[in-house]
Amino acid sequence: MRILAVIGALAILVGIGAAVFFFGGFYSVAGTAEDPAVVTWALTRVRTASINRHADDQPPASINLNDAASVQAGAKEFAEHGCVNCHGAPGVKWAKYSEGLHPDPPDLKDVVGELSPAQLFFVIKNGINMTGMPSFAQAGAKDDEIWSIVAFLKKLPGVSEADYKTWTAQPSH
Repeated sequence: MRILAVIGALAILVGIGAAVFFFGGFYSVAGTAEDPAVVTWALTRVRTASINRHADDQPPASINLNDAASVQAGAKEFAEHGCVNCHGAPGVKWAKYSEGLHPDPPDLKDVVGELSPAQLFFVIKNGINMTGMPSFAQAGAKDDEIWSIVAFLKKLPGVSEADYKTWTAQPSH
């Protein structure tokens, strides 16, 4: 019984200490401040678990993620919706301001292989809190546009600079 009382008292003290640390302003929310390792670990775990639990949408029958037209349309949507500003693209560097985001936006060609189409769709559609990744559904993107971006992203590691430039070129008048 005595051990339980000690554990309970320690838990209360840890809770009070955490409250003082966070609510007392000791934790810096500055984008230039590195998060403590435990915060990074916790946020990464929470983000991954949430995406895994909620990413269950499938593309409509009208969209084939392997179809060249869907991939090319996705490249155009990727460019038009400004994704390239934070993530870059083949032959296109990300905008300088994206270097101020915390955490850094991922280089998508390095991470898309680890994510399912449903996970990519969920992230693009809904955004991710505390990362700078906006909800493109809230910004007006339609599901079909988002699925075409997913089609492009799944092919991104193999897309050449020349193809990306051709797919995203504005039509000349």
